[in-house]
Amino acid sequence: MAMNKIEEYVERSFMDIPASERKEQLKQEILQNLNEKVFDLIEQGKSQEDAENKTIIEFGDIEDIKNELGKGLPAEKPAKLNKHSLWFGYSLIGSILIIGLMIFINLSFTPSVKWFVFPTFGVLWWPLTMAFLWLRHK
Repeated sequence: MAMNKIEEYVERSFMDIPASERKEQLKQEILQNLNEKVFDLIEQGKSQEDAENKTIIEFGDIEDIKNELGKGLPAEKPAKLNKHSLWFGYSLIGSILIIGLMIFINLSFTPSVKWFVFPTFGVLWWPLTMAFLWLRHK
């Protein structure tokens, strides 16, 4: 069955939105409203093609509807940035706590030897790695 111009317009407009029940409901609702508008214009004496063109032009852009449905990639990118910054913050706080624990153990049991400095360099690789990962995905 061949699709008319209105159905093709609606299908093309919703093509890049992930499939969902809400998307299908909105597509059907918009399709019904646009077909009613075409029918009304035909009753007023317009040709089928003129009525479809005028309906599409008057309907305009559906970017607001796409944004409401949560169009794929732009919405996901900030979540990734937040995830990486969260990992960096967690590694920074974790490293501070581990280094603090090593300082406490060093000063409590062997205050004459300052050995905590050496494992500190190893522990600092954790937040350093997370910082580079965060900056790479920024």
